[in-house]
Amino acid sequence: MLMFLLLAFVSQHASGVEVEQGVESVLLPCQVPVNVSMSSTAAVWDQEELTRPMVHGRVKSGDDLSLQNDRYTNRTSMRADALQTGDLSLTLRNPTVSDSGTYTCTARKQGQELSRTEVQLKVTEAPPVWPKVLSGVLGTLLLLTLLCGLCVYFEHKRMKQSEVPQSEFVEVTQGVKSVLLPFKTTPDLSEDVTVEWTRTQPKLMTVHVYESGNNQPHKQDQGYRGRTEMKEDPLRTGDFSLTLKDFYLTDSGRYTCTVYNKDGNVLLQKSVTLAVRVPPPEWVEALVVTEGEESALLPFKTTPDLPQDVTVEWALTQPKPMKVHVYESGNNQPDKQDQGYRGRTEMDEDPLNTKDLSLTLKDLHLTDSGVYTCTVYNKDGHMLIQKSVTLNVTVPQTKMLEVTQGERSVLLPFKTTPDLPQDVRVEWALTQPKSMKVHVYESGKNQPDKQDQDYRGRTEMNEDRVKNKDLSLTLKNLRFTDRGVYTCTIYNKDGHMLLHKSLILSVRDVGMQMVVTQGLKFVMLPFKIPRDLPQGTTVEWRHNSVKVYKCKLIVISCCTEHQHRRDRARMDGHPLTTGDFSLTLRHPHLTDSGVYTCTVNNTYRDILLQKVVTLSVTDNEVGVLEVTQGERSVLLPFQTTADLHQRVTVEWTHSDSKHTKVCMFQKSQSQPDKQHQGYRGRAEMDEDPLRTGDLSLTLKDLRLTDSGVYTCTVYNKDGHMLLQRVVTLNVRATLKGAMADMLARLRRRRAPKSEVKGELRNTNQEQERLTAEETL
Repeated sequence: MLMFLLLAFVSQHASGVEVEQGVESVLLPCQVPVNVSMSSTAAVWDQEELTRPMVHGRVKSGDDLSLQNDRYTNRTSMRADALQTGDLSLTLRNPTVSDSGTYTCTARKQGQELSRTEVQLKVTEAPPVWPKVLSGVLGTLLLLTLLCGLCVYFEHKRMKQSEVPQSEFVEVTQGVKSVLLPFKTTPDLSEDVTVEWTRTQPKLMTVHVYESGNNQPHKQDQGYRGRTEMKEDPLRTGDFSLTLKDFYLTDSGRYTCTVYNKDGNVLLQKSVTLAVRVPPPEWVEALVVTEGEESALLPFKTTPDLPQDVTVEWALTQPKPMKVHVYESGNNQPDKQDQGYRGRTEMDEDPLNTKDLSLTLKDLHLTDSGVYTCTVYNKDGHMLIQKSVTLNVTVPQTKMLEVTQGERSVLLPFKTTPDLPQDVRVEWALTQPKSMKVHVYESGKNQPDKQDQDYRGRTEMNEDRVKNKDLSLTLKNLRFTDRGVYTCTIYNKDGHMLLHKSLILSVRDVGMQMVVTQGLKFVMLPFKIPRDLPQGTTVEWRHNSVKVYKCKLIVISCCTEHQHRRDRARMDGHPLTTGDFSLTLRHPHLTDSGVYTCTVNNTYRDILLQKVVTLSVTDNEVGVLEVTQGERSVLLPFQTTADLHQRVTVEWTHSDSKHTKVCMFQKSQSQPDKQHQGYRGRAEMDEDPLRTGDLSLTLKDLRLTDSGVYTCTVYNKDGHMLLQRVVTLNVRATLKGAMADMLARLRRRRAPKSEVKGELRNTNQEQERLTAEETL
């Protein structure tokens, strides 16, 4: 009766599970740590002795029975929370004798094996029903038999344990060329022994055979041919160590070396456990590329000869799992890629023959940063080799743009190569010195309501900017406050950043120098600004930090605040209408020399615009030249140390009633067609005045009418005055010159002789006076 009860119950022990045919179900146990199950993407039960080995599959979303063997249909189940609790046990209903065998429980993550458990199931036929009459008679006998059997079993087990061969553990990292499975013993063994290396776990395979003094490659399993070798003359040296080359992750397991004599009796035996590991994170190769580059190569060159039926799979494993590229059945499989990588990846035409599994990734985005893993699976789905590469896509180096305050516009360039989807959002922002929304393009149109107030009406982008891949921004009516760091960011519909670029914009003031002579009626310090300034703007002129003039744009309210310049400093016309806030300073003194700064502030005291003018008022005696009529030439001096640009204009004028142009130098050459007729051929400048800094004017064939004030003004390309010099020329009359002028004048009038004599008398008297003055 006790025997019957023992056989009726399921027995679970180290070797597996045993159950009788006819029971309702049997539980095949499999427990893994919770952290392993939580990180797993699938749990699979296999019976590897079958052609279609899958018994049951479980993924995060539920059961996956697409590859299940038909004999197990509707007969298997796992806990619904298996991957959360670590209890991966399988319930097999209505077990039969044919279900007996080895079942494997595997926890996997993206094809990588995290845990493996084997369970031996034995289903026996139900024993015959003993007659009740004999049960009492034979009960005692059966019990004694059972006890004897247990004694024999434990004694046999003890003896077997004493015969277990010595074992050693070897761990190696994938990518190393070879590994040595060591076994050294007593030398000088008999020549007729056979040395056999086998892999005993997870399944039995013949790895290497040495027999009759030679290696026997034909007795090896196909997967090990050409990959193993032993040292020469191992029987003499006693070194039976095995070198395994070009190993895969699937080479992990227990290897046993057995030495037999000619009768097949075991002489020596040793086991070595080999663990092939994926390289640790610190060994992962790292690549750093810049966003916008055409492509990046994720390298992976392998040495093993891979079979033609393998599957090569590149995947992004961090920060978010995605299928990047799949090569299977001799072809790329774009339908198995994630949408974001289609058309952007490529591999070598024949990667298995060239052993080059490298991946080229094109049109790089910032979101492409992460850990990429290439895994090679055999036809059974077992992982052979694996490599990880870390890709870091960085923002390009910040570019700096420098523009001059007052320019109409500036282009912040951003041209991209990737094909962007139409539903992206383009956002330009000022990030330093303060954060402001500059321009937003979304849903196929600009979004002015999402701009900051200061930029409304001042920004624009190219039409159809996404299609043309030109996301450049034009910023108009530049202000001082526009300087800073501008960033353009492109987001996809999910809000993830695709592209990013930063620019530094520097808005600088062009310093202006003016040189005038004391005694002039006035001098104008020029400053023209945009007309669309907001209400509450304040315009203020200062001389060496002392306030000179202030105007507030709420109503026309302007005042001169420094006592010394009251009634001498003013603005002309209607500055709010014309945008001309130039300051006119009357009767300039030598003490008026210095730096004049005009600052435009908004209501928050932020500087919108600023202009600096350096005024130099010189003594008028320095700028006065006196020559005698009839002299061949005179030099009106003007030498400057200023670094002048080649596009400036130099203009000499005679301050008569018509403000006559005497000489003009423009576009790096003289402009005689812009001179007044009376000075053509008589006025000239140095051949290269901008390089030498000598802007002096030579005036030839002097006449009395040449007397007067001559002004040299230097303008920039926008017409703003940079430098100015005033020289007074006095041409004195001589008798010869006076008579020549008088006769010419009378000849034109056809005057009578009496008038000519009177004029000559007056000329003689004037000459006598001039002679007396020269003598004194």
